[in-house]
Amino acid sequence: MNRAWREDALPWLVSAALLILWEFGCRAFKVPDFVLPRPSQIAVALSSNFGTLMFHATRTLVSTLIGFGLAIVVGGFLGVFVGSSRLIYKAIYPLLVGFNAVPKVAIVPVLVVWFGIGTVPAVLTAFLLSFFPIAVNVATGLATVEPELEDVLRSLGATRADIVLKVGLPRSLPYFFASLKISITLAFVGAVIAETMASNEGIGMLIVQASSNLRIPLVFAALTVIAAMSVAMYAVFAVIEGRMTGWATRRVDFGIGG
Repeated sequence: MNRAWREDALPWLVSAALLILWEFGCRAFKVPDFVLPRPSQIAVALSSNFGTLMFHATRTLVSTLIGFGLAIVVGGFLGVFVGSSRLIYKAIYPLLVGFNAVPKVAIVPVLVVWFGIGTVPAVLTAFLLSFFPIAVNVATGLATVEPELEDVLRSLGATRADIVLKVGLPRSLPYFFASLKISITLAFVGAVIAETMASNEGIGMLIVQASSNLRIPLVFAALTVIAAMSVAMYAVFAVIEGRMTGWATRRVDFGIGG
């Protein structure tokens, strides 16, 4: 097995080892399933409730992707606006940090008052959690253009718009695509938080219902579905990042003699 195969197989092997340890640990200590179900019990719950899980997972995925799409548009434009001017950066960046420090779970009841229960609060919560990393990373990419480089470009006749469009934006692309991988997982968190509080459908609502009925294996099955969707979307954006910004990264070999 060559090195690439070993690196690809390593996450699967670690996951399998953890599941085996979990299974035998629960059996050895006779842990009740309403406290911590075994992986085999979670698999049974996943199989027997597959249709229900897919129905609610689809609703959560749609809410997440809509909120994430809004975050890309708003966060991208806000990042360009903030990062294109040092004065605006100094004025608005603290406001963004302060807004991000507000617990979004405290905003959900307000969203329910404004828009009622359903999909809208889930979409907006997903947006609120995911737009900040995008805006900050794009602004950082634009704000870190060296002043010496800007001076040289201005001496060659470049305008501020030229510097932003032809130097700043390409420079911020690695930051932008890196932020997408973080934001998509946060968008899932936001959608599920809103669904647990104000929705008639979605994985969050299913978790609340299953918890109230002490169907803990189903709760863990729902969490497994959310984790699988998050990892899948992370992998999609990692591939896009590699194709779009491969020029900005270089292969790093780890290990002795690598």
